[in-house]
Amino acid sequence: MYKTQPDYDFDTQPRLLHSSSSNPNDITLPENKEPERDISSQRPAPISERSQPGDESTEYNRRGERKASGVGTLPPAFVERGEVRGRAEMTTREVKFGDGEWETVIKEAEEKIHEAVREERKFGVPKNVAGTIDHTFLKLDATEQQVGKLCEEARGKGFATVCVRPDWVSLCISKLHETNIPVAAVIGFHEGTYTLEHKISEIDTSTKAGALELDVVLNYPDLIAKHYAKIYTELSTIRARGAAPVALKLILETSQLDSRQIVAACTIANAAGFDFVKTSTGFNGQGATVENVRLMRACCEVLAEGGRTMKVKASGGIRAFGDAVEMLEAGASRLGCSAGVAIAEEERGGKKAERGNEGY
Repeated sequence: MYKTQPDYDFDTQPRLLHSSSSNPNDITLPENKEPERDISSQRPAPISERSQPGDESTEYNRRGERKASGVGTLPPAFVERGEVRGRAEMTTREVKFGDGEWETVIKEAEEKIHEAVREERKFGVPKNVAGTIDHTFLKLDATEQQVGKLCEEARGKGFATVCVRPDWVSLCISKLHETNIPVAAVIGFHEGTYTLEHKISEIDTSTKAGALELDVVLNYPDLIAKHYAKIYTELSTIRARGAAPVALKLILETSQLDSRQIVAACTIANAAGFDFVKTSTGFNGQGATVENVRLMRACCEVLAEGGRTMKVKASGGIRAFGDAVEMLEAGASRLGCSAGVAIAEEERGGKKAERGNEGY
């Protein structure tokens, strides 16, 4: 049963924002903390020297490197800081290596991932496809009546969540409080280029109102420019702010990326502790494709570590039951769409959904 409110107080958590420094790896951490040992001179071990999965029985190998199943080990990318404030356990990660080291990790992951993609597996489709749908309404001019209708449809069809902009979370919580349907909010939507401060503000607004899932738009121009350390700093800070039980999904905007950039985004999202990688906003170019979903599923499986495996959300252009089945067979676990009602009715033997040009 999902809870309608987080079981901790976000007001107790310290803000983690970029400092005024020009270094994208610098973040402002809570005061009154002892300085961490500087390990910036450390570099990842050559790939040939890294332990392979199964070499050690513990989470860390003999070199003190964090193991990543399927891709050797991650270099000492961060120092973890843990503290408890109120009822919230807080972990922040301070990046201690640069874009070149990330390039090494991504390249190693890419080789393993493309081997997995070539298998072209077909995954099973759940009996209840409607239960995989995030019922979505993200128009800027949305009205209270439209959002209320979204919630009623979710109740009637048994969708996984409703997904809205942060300002509508409170209304959705009030409409769904007697159900086990959680509310998801989009963060940094839809461009992804908003400042970290802006994204943190939206996270606070959403989680305080009761959102249990956050769909965060990747700053994909930074990814294309290979500013990997900056991206990791942002994502790990967001993960610390949106702590469990909140689920985080990273929207990649795959229409703007090539396959190697998709692998890079998945690698960094996994290292930052995200729960899902998601294809698209639905507002910028082509939406989900079978090829990209298959690639992202392979990324999640190869990068899995410590019993934790990211999942894939396909979104954008899913407007008929056949589209939904294709994405689930390609490896998606969740679907984002505004045509959920038509898809659910078609699934239950109703009229085939019309394929229009509008809709998420």
